Amino acid sequence: MKREAEEGLIFTVTDLKQYTYCPRVVFYTYCLPLLRPTTYKMEAGVTAHEKAEKQERRRTLAAYGLEEGKRHFDVRVALEELGLRGRIDLVIEVGEGEEQEFIPVDYKHTRRRTGHHIRRQLAAYGMMLEETWGGPVHRGFVYSLVTRQAEDVALTERLRGEVRGVVAAMREMVERETMPDPPQSRRPCINCEFRRFCNDVL
Repeated sequence: MKREAEEGLIFTVTDLKQYTYCPRVVFYTYCLPLLRPTTYKMEAGVTAHEKAEKQERRRTLAAYGLEEGKRHFDVRVALEELGLRGRIDLVIEVGEGEEQEFIPVDYKHTRRRTGHHIRRQLAAYGMMLEETWGGPVHRGFVYSLVTRQAEDVALTERLRGEVRGVVAAMREMVERETMPDPPQSRRPCINCEFRRFCNDVL
C-alpha cells in the first residue's frame, strides 16, 4: 500500500461515486488485497451501455435539445492535478472557435432523477475533459437508458469544489489506511458485494 501511494495513487471517477455512496467500498478496493467480485448488476450495466451506444449512433441529438453536434464515444480522460482518470460514455462536440463546447454524457440504467453523487461524477468528467481536450465544459447530461430522456446538469464551481474535496478525502483515507464509518443509511448495504467484510453492519 505504501509503495502504491509513493508512486502516485490514481483514482477513477467510479471511486468518486462509490465514496459518496459508501466510503468503505473505496477503502476495501485500495487497502485490502481482495479480488472484487463481479456481480450480475455490473455485467448487466456493461451490456446496457454497449446497446445504448449502438442506438445512440442511429438517433438524433433531440434528446439533448441539440440540432447538431459531433459524437465521440468511450472517451478516456484524466486530470493529473487530482490523480483522477475515467472514461466518458459520450462527448458531444458543438460549435466552432470561441463558440466551441464539449458536453459529457453519462448513461444510467435507472428511471430515478439524478442524485447528487451522479452530478458530482459528471462534474469530474467535465474537469477531466477540459484538461484532456483543452476546451470549455459548462454542462453535461445524464441519459436514462430506461426512460430515454436526458437531464441537463450545470457543472458549477460548487460541484467542482466538491470533487476536489472528495478526492482529497479519499486520498487521505487510503494513505492512512483508516477504516471509515459505515453509511448512515443501511440501504446501500443490502446488495453490496463487500458486505461480508463489515462486521458492524447487520
